[in-house]
Amino acid sequence: MVLGLPVWVFMCILLIFVSGYMAYRAMKAERKIEQQFIEREGRVYISRMEEEKDRRHRAN
Repeated sequence: MVLGLPVWVFMCILLIFVSGYMAYRAMKAERKIEQQFIEREGRVYISRMEEEKDRRHRAN
């Protein structure tokens, strides 16, 4: 017993903090992957717009 509390209580508190840290890391990684997907889709959209603009310009 440390400070009048059993060791398993301290272990539970430690595991709660570790779990929170791991959740934070996962959230950060997910946000990065999502941002990369958004940027890639944006580039595809812009290239399609430019192709359509070129096609219309050639048609006139």
